[in-house]
Amino acid sequence: MKTRFSSIDFDLRQLEIFRKVVELESFSKAGRAVYLAQASVSERIATLENMVGVKLLDRLGRKVVPNRAGELLYKHAVLLLDMKRTACLEMQEYLGLRRGEILMGGSTIPGSFILPKLIGRFRESYPLVTVTLMIADTSEIERRVLDGEVEIGVIGSKSANRNLGHNDLWKDCLVLAVPANHRWAGRTHVSIDELSEEPFIFREVGSGTQKIFEDILLESRPKILDALQPVARFGSSTAVKEGVKAGLGISILSERALETEVEAGALKVLEIEGIRMARRFFLIRDKRRIASPACKAMLDFLIAEADGKSLSS
Repeated sequence: MKTRFSSIDFDLRQLEIFRKVVELESFSKAGRAVYLAQASVSERIATLENMVGVKLLDRLGRKVVPNRAGELLYKHAVLLLDMKRTACLEMQEYLGLRRGEILMGGSTIPGSFILPKLIGRFRESYPLVTVTLMIADTSEIERRVLDGEVEIGVIGSKSANRNLGHNDLWKDCLVLAVPANHRWAGRTHVSIDELSEEPFIFREVGSGTQKIFEDILLESRPKILDALQPVARFGSSTAVKEGVKAGLGISILSERALETEVEAGALKVLEIEGIRMARRFFLIRDKRRIASPACKAMLDFLIAEADGKSLSS
């Protein structure tokens, strides 16, 4: 690789990833530490090496170690990242948010597939704030927010309870999931009437996914619900996915929950003709309670991460 000193540049995020790779001696372990896939970590390191103009790491079997150039950059990366952390802590102290704890809840899809990564990014700015995430179905998260067991929640349907304030966060699409070897696997659409031809796996009562699906069918074709062939009712999206993969039946699931299985070719997704199954995820809080400084910081962070929808309270 040709050295190009005039073009050397990098940002703090790249240095953070590089530092973790050096300290953990592994791309996969570093990925878990910085909430990135292993492939993304490898790509970021390759970009950093291109910017610096020299190889920084040696791959010794399963172990990754810095070469002399890598050791030099690592020394400065530690100094720069420590300076960043010091600046963050001093600003937090100035703003009165030095440490704290947030108890929050998430329904199955946001709790399992969206919030963990966002919490990791939140703690980059607030490293002394501890976040406890409880995952349950939508109705249970609503109850816990109203009972004060958690300060905020993210759920898959809008509550009618007047004591709950809502912030519209992200869009989600529901799709039909079938096994990779299913007779419909080569199709992109099925008719709504065809759903009654296959055994069907339902989510538990109280699930936001289940409620949205039933509401859509009741609005478009109310009789189809009675025509479906229920074979099982599971309490999590993961269990439903495993049931579909095992050939137990077909089911309606969040597109976000199926990304890994679809990429791996284990499941296929189809749309239902004439029906648009979209929903929103909502941030909820009890308007009767005063948010702690740490909770207020999380509220502001999640609202900033919303996909452009206006908020309502």
